[in-house]
Amino acid sequence: MGNFAKEINSTFPNNRVKALLNIVYTANWITSYQNEFFKSYGISPQQYNILRILRGADEPLKVQTIKDRMLERSPNATRLMDKLCAKNLIERLPSEHDRRVVKIEITEQGLNLLKSIPNDLNRDLIKNLSEEEAEQLSHLLDKMR
Repeated sequence: MGNFAKEINSTFPNNRVKALLNIVYTANWITSYQNEFFKSYGISPQQYNILRILRGADEPLKVQTIKDRMLERSPNATRLMDKLCAKNLIERLPSEHDRRVVKIEITEQGLNLLKSIPNDLNRDLIKNLSEEEAEQLSHLLDKMR
């Protein structure tokens, strides 16, 4: 099991500061893990999130709706969608009534890519937590926000 203070060879003025820095450090560790994992699928974790949002939608979604539902708020969400569109994983659907409105839909190719990605892709990230510990961690993070 990791020891944050030893990993970065540091001390902290108090446990609150240590916890906050540990959250940032762990978030970066998770991001690195996921970036490496998704490389072989030719997408980023943020693009995966967009595809999952679209797969779960009952209808094509406005770009703003997708941005609002993303786990990681991204100012470059439109650019992420441009890349997914170029790979034929999503499709832009212009509105018949308002040319300013564009909706996004996942393609069959996008659905097939999602099917090829294991559902338990984050299993290794959380393998050291019991169900009770995961619930406690989630509760504490909710409390912090």
